[in-house]
Amino acid sequence: MAGARVALALCVVLLVHAVAVPRRAEAASYNVGNSAGWDISADFPSWINGKTFYVGDVLVFQYSKYHTLEEVDEAGFKNCSAASALLSRSDGNTTVPLTAPGDRYFICGNQLHCLGGMKLHVLVHQPAAAAGAPAAAPQPQADPVAVPAPSTDDAGIPRLFIGGSHRTTVGVGPLLVTWLCVVAALLV
Repeated sequence: MAGARVALALCVVLLVHAVAVPRRAEAASYNVGNSAGWDISADFPSWINGKTFYVGDVLVFQYSKYHTLEEVDEAGFKNCSAASALLSRSDGNTTVPLTAPGDRYFICGNQLHCLGGMKLHVLVHQPAAAAGAPAAAPQPQADPVAVPAPSTDDAGIPRLFIGGSHRTTVGVGPLLVTWLCVVAALLV
């Protein structure tokens, strides 16, 4: 009987921990334009609709040799001008980390493509601090750098993201708590 009480107490502690401990959301990886990619055929206003971007998220631009990726300021975005580009890529697969809050502007370097709608304005938000955690100090914006698109999980197993965005949550989940309760009950 005492063993059952210990198992029940352990289950309650684990369940409270799973609910009370804040979980950290990992960065999301967004394939810009989904299956169309960075292309004149993509509907970027529809693609961006409903998405919220945070510091730490990553934009993945995949495009053909007929396009380029230019990160520009607001004036360059409005005028479809890459004359003062902050970032200029033409490799067909460019990953852009969102390193600071604020507005980011991307256009195709072919002005006709840009005028035809091949441009993207992204507003990057600072993630909310977890309850009880101090707010993060503002980080200086690093120079945009292309980083490899594939990522690995904690076990070193490669993951491939196909289309859309992926934001995952880490922490003790209810399924783990359930399994621990089952194990504790079997040990009684």
